[in-house]
Amino acid sequence: MPARRAGDASDMFGNLEILPPDPILGVTAAFRRDTDPDKVDLGVGVYRDEYGNTPVPGAVRAAEQAVLSEQTTKVYVGPAGNLEFNERILALALGPLAPQLKERIAAIQTVGGCGALRMGAELLHAAAPDAVVHVSDPTWANHEPLLGNSGIALQRYPYYEPSTRSVAFDQMLGHLERLPPGAVVLLHGCCHNPTGVDLVPAQWDAVADVLERRGLVPFVDLAYQGFGDDLDTDAAGLRLLARRLPTLLLAISCSKNFGLYRERAGAFAVVAENAATARAIATHQARIGRRMYSMPPDHGAAIAARVLSDATLYRAWADEVAAMVARMKQLRSLLAGRLGARRPDLDFSWLTRQKGMFSLLGLAPAAIGALCNEEHVYMPPDGRINLAGVSDTNVDRVADAIVRVLERS
Repeated sequence: MPARRAGDASDMFGNLEILPPDPILGVTAAFRRDTDPDKVDLGVGVYRDEYGNTPVPGAVRAAEQAVLSEQTTKVYVGPAGNLEFNERILALALGPLAPQLKERIAAIQTVGGCGALRMGAELLHAAAPDAVVHVSDPTWANHEPLLGNSGIALQRYPYYEPSTRSVAFDQMLGHLERLPPGAVVLLHGCCHNPTGVDLVPAQWDAVADVLERRGLVPFVDLAYQGFGDDLDTDAAGLRLLARRLPTLLLAISCSKNFGLYRERAGAFAVVAENAATARAIATHQARIGRRMYSMPPDHGAAIAARVLSDATLYRAWADEVAAMVARMKQLRSLLAGRLGARRPDLDFSWLTRQKGMFSLLGLAPAAIGALCNEEHVYMPPDGRINLAGVSDTNVDRVADAIVRVLERS
């Protein structure tokens, strides 16, 4: 083989090392390789029905058929995306506030909720490169790489107290009180990922007080609207902040509540201090989108817009979301009951008080490894479990596995 010359591009990538798998996607890959017939996947972050499927809601499927039957072109939708989708998804999130704030809102359709988060980070970096985004400890595994890879600085604020499985609220407020004006605080709108522990209304009020008094900027990640209690209750904290704060950033995902995971439908919006600032922000959003991916995909956004614009479809969809929430609450009670029956000396009622799909088991790394490698019950290294992966047929298997590793640890 001839010697490689300086500047030779034939081995351009030869110095790259194999990277470790994504902590969540790696669990999915390990689960797929496992040949055990009784294996259980509690890691993947998608809703599953009683048959283990991730269904497309009936109203969403009907909306998709209507969109396809009426569609006459596949021309680009423009950097801002589907404008009707932007307007209607913000109306869903902001409720009665949406028309009041309309002139102060700059919105853009994004490539899913992940794209919305990255769009927000890029906008912050362009507007205030020295700004710091403060994320909860713990937070969703992809928050920090999505935001931090834009060049924006990140810090963590206390959020979760493992001993009580509740919000470490005094520590959280203490951290926020020490932040300088202009600091950005990333807040989970509902169904905190990975803990399932949400702020209660009085705590949202107290957070709003600190943000307002200290001149801090909230960045709300609304990935699970409707998956905690209902569509309006889950947005109450967001709406409180939007009503009281001069500036707010908002990332929205349609993956969970609309079941549009692979369609990557999301939105990013800024509620600005005034209409002139909103118009300027919109131009920067469009430029950022143009430079990252040019135009967003339309299919998922068009489907969501159809659901939200048709009263019959909307009612059917809202009922389907409510049924998914009821099932997740039932699964929380089911698992808590089976664990409690096996270990009556331990309190598992915290499972029933949490919201959404996720909870942290609070196990040591060795115990989590044993669950995956010996018990064939899979979850990420932080011990986050997706309750939607539990079912009537596997709940005893899951409870037995957790109790066995508890007794060994």
